[in-house]
Amino acid sequence: MALSIVRLGSPRQPGEGLRIGTVRRPPRGVAKSDYASGDWFDVWYPNLAPSSETMKLGQAAEDEQSWQRFVRRYKAELKCPEARHNLALLAALSHSTDLAIGCYCEEAARCHRSVLRDELLALGARLA
Repeated sequence: MALSIVRLGSPRQPGEGLRIGTVRRPPRGVAKSDYASGDWFDVWYPNLAPSSETMKLGQAAEDEQSWQRFVRRYKAELKCPEARHNLALLAALSHSTDLAIGCYCEEAARCHRSVLRDELLALGARLA
């Protein structure tokens, strides 16, 4: 049992389990009935997505300094009690079930899912 970090819309891997979309908005132009069958996500969970303002910082980051500004701001958002509870739940579930969290970004290193991965590891999540 483990947690995978994935790109939403990419083909599912064997044993991936429940796919959770940690994105602010669902995919454009995709019917709700096609979210799971199109390999987007089984559950939309925007609770752990960056705020709109923070997301704009990440999307505009063109160098390491601006990317780190995004990371600091997003990590600050993840320190609120609600986010900590959500992260703790996912970390605990990773020990008893297969699940995947993801975002649409092509490059994982410049995506909030890389920050989520680090935060989940710090909380003891078992990663695939």
